[in-house]
Amino acid sequence: MATPARNAAELAIVQTAQRVLPGGGFGNMASDIVIREGRGGRVWDVSGNEYVDFLLGSGPMLIGHAHPDVNAAVSAQLARGTTYFANNEHGIQLAADIVDAVACAEQIRYVSTGSEADAYAMRLARAHRRREKILKFEGGFHGMSDYGLASWIPKQPGNYPQARADSAGIPAGARDGMLVAPFNDIDTTADIIREYADDIAGVIVEPFQRVIPPQPGFLQDLRELTAQHDIALIFDEIVTGFRFAYGGAQDYYGVVPDVCTLGKVIGGGFPLAAIAGGEEIMSHFDRNAVGDEGFMPNVGTLNGNPVAAVAGVATLAVLREPGTYERLFATGQKLMDGLSAALSDAGLAAQVIGVPPLFDVMFTDKPIRDYRDSLRHDAVMARRFTELLREHGVFKNESKIYVSTAHDDADVALAIDAFQAAAKALAAER
Repeated sequence: MATPARNAAELAIVQTAQRVLPGGGFGNMASDIVIREGRGGRVWDVSGNEYVDFLLGSGPMLIGHAHPDVNAAVSAQLARGTTYFANNEHGIQLAADIVDAVACAEQIRYVSTGSEADAYAMRLARAHRRREKILKFEGGFHGMSDYGLASWIPKQPGNYPQARADSAGIPAGARDGMLVAPFNDIDTTADIIREYADDIAGVIVEPFQRVIPPQPGFLQDLRELTAQHDIALIFDEIVTGFRFAYGGAQDYYGVVPDVCTLGKVIGGGFPLAAIAGGEEIMSHFDRNAVGDEGFMPNVGTLNGNPVAAVAGVATLAVLREPGTYERLFATGQKLMDGLSAALSDAGLAAQVIGVPPLFDVMFTDKPIRDYRDSLRHDAVMARRFTELLREHGVFKNESKIYVSTAHDDADVALAIDAFQAAAKALAAER
């Protein structure tokens, strides 16, 4: 199959992008493709090329693009206005749905992005515990704030627990406010916590770090360790919330944090995220409850936006339908098995890691338990594999395959054919 052709209209848009956007894109991924529309589990570019979509807008479209229930709810709200700044019934209903679903959530507060939610969650831990430092895990992504970008993708990892800034422009004070531990290594983590226990306000962790699952017992031990030292445990569930189970990763893994952050799925494709936790810790958002000294203001023009909220309410209603998660996991398992077989048949040193709703290939045959293990992975091969998949009608980024409830048997069949063709082509190039 030849590389998808680009028509004059798409080439002109790309040329404009190169002129008006740094690097020609939005900063998210390769900028040589311009998406025109999405329906169900597929997307089309401006040139009319069709792809099975495993990017899903980087995860929000768990029930597929342009779901009729979401579209109907959003259309009805658009006729009533797009934002108010004041409370609205849809934002309140979505909050109630989240509290009903998520174990750690007694109350929530809205923001517009996952980056904001993670930054607020870390601030909330500091306010509640009256300590300064946050411990995170190397390779974990917690948004684009100064604190969130500590040791996210360090090219030259340093000694634990010192953090490294993964962006220009980050002040030393932000970097010094973070401690870093290796994911899935409870012994090293415990040593760091014991040494800095009087300074650590919170531990923030992706319960499923990018595509690396937690080792058995790791999250449970982390929960026990943080409780022993009166440290707030924060689950960053921007990605895993409502994806691994209706109650998120904390339901899937059976570990309840003090606070979690949610995004992507809860906005149904619109900008919306949230911080959720118990009433005591969430009281820092209420000046009347904690006074001026303990109060954390939370003001945002689009916080609880009614269009995003109604899309979220409709999305969660679809996810509550019987059999939804069973079908999602079954679809993902077929894709994982097909990808594994394609790589093996092509003789490539690679492995598929993750869980059925979210996984990817790592081009190494060595075990992957943490970020430093992932550096063994051949990123050049991964990029090429992604390019070859696109040539065969599959759209994804370089590090994740997101599966939706809208992906059907035809999507799976096309994808497995693409996996086989791309793997064979990649092996032939080696």
